[in-house]
Amino acid sequence: MVDEHVPVLADRVASLLDPALSRDGAVFVDATLGLAGHTVLMLDRHPGLHVVGIDRDRAALALARERVEAAGFGDRFDAAHAVYDQIPAVLSDLGVPAIDGILFDLGVSSMQLDRADRGFAYAVDAPLDMRMDPSAGLTAADVLNTYAPGDLVRILREYGEEKFATRIVSQVVKQRAVRPWTTSAPLVELIRTAIPAAARRTGGHPAKRTFQALRIEVNDELGALRRAIPAAVEALAVDGRIVVMAYQSLEDRIVKQALTPLTRSTTPLDLPVDLPDHAPQLQWIVRGSEAPTDAEVAANPRAASARLRAAQRIREAV
Repeated sequence: MVDEHVPVLADRVASLLDPALSRDGAVFVDATLGLAGHTVLMLDRHPGLHVVGIDRDRAALALARERVEAAGFGDRFDAAHAVYDQIPAVLSDLGVPAIDGILFDLGVSSMQLDRADRGFAYAVDAPLDMRMDPSAGLTAADVLNTYAPGDLVRILREYGEEKFATRIVSQVVKQRAVRPWTTSAPLVELIRTAIPAAARRTGGHPAKRTFQALRIEVNDELGALRRAIPAAVEALAVDGRIVVMAYQSLEDRIVKQALTPLTRSTTPLDLPVDLPDHAPQLQWIVRGSEAPTDAEVAANPRAASARLRAAQRIREAV
C-alpha cells in the first residue's frame, strides 16, 4: 500500500497546465518528479497524456514508479534518473522532439525531508549528507570539513542569506580542527549559540538558513536551475506551458530573470510593428509570482512559502 501524498498547489497547477495537455498524444515533463503527486493527477485528468518524470533521487524514482503503476498509468509514463538541467538529453533518449507542458516544483522533496537519514532536516540528529542523489557528489559534511573559510562564508551569505555567516563559520572551522563534522545536531547547536539571542527570536529556526545554503551548494541547485529553465523553454512546442513553483527568493529570482526577457519584443522601438524574428516567444499566464491561498496553506502547510510563475510559448525560436 502506497501512502497518500498531497502535491503542492495541485488544483492550481492542473488548471494552468490543462489547456496544453488535453490533446491525445500530449507530452508532459514533471521535471521534479518526487513522489509523483502531480504526475498521477495529470495522468488521471488527461487520458491521452504521456508523462516523462525526471528525478536525481533513485529512491524517489522507485516510489514514483510504484505510485504511477498502482494508479494504473504505467503504460503512459517514463522515468529518468537525471538532474533537471539534463532535459534535452532525456528527451533525446526517449525520441521526444517537443513537449506540451513542464512543471518544476523546486526545493527538497517531501520524501527527502521526511527521511531523517538523508540529513535535510535540522529537527533531528542525522548524518550531514543532504545529497538529492546519494550516489554522487560531496556531502554537507564534506563541504563543512574541506571548504576554505571564505568559501563557507560566501555560501552561507549567498545561498542562505545568513547575516551571521562569519560568526557561524568561525565556530565551524574551530570545531573541525578538533573533530570532523559528521552529524546535524552538533551543527544546529553551534548555530544556535553563534547567533545573537535577539536574532534567534525572529525568522524561524536559527539553523534554517545555514541548512538551506549547504543543501543548495551540495546539489548545485541554483546552477542547475539557471541551465534548466532555458532548456525547458527550448523544448516547449508552440502553445506549450511552463509552470514553476519556487520556495525561496533566490530560486524565484532566477526563474523570473530567465523567463521575463522571452516575454518581451526585441524589435527596435522606432518600428511600428513587431518583426517576426523579434516578437516575444512567451506570454505570461500568471502575472508576477502567485502565492497560495489561505485555504491551500491550511490543506497543505508545505505550500506556505511557494511562489508560482507560469508562461506559454507563443512562437518558435528562430
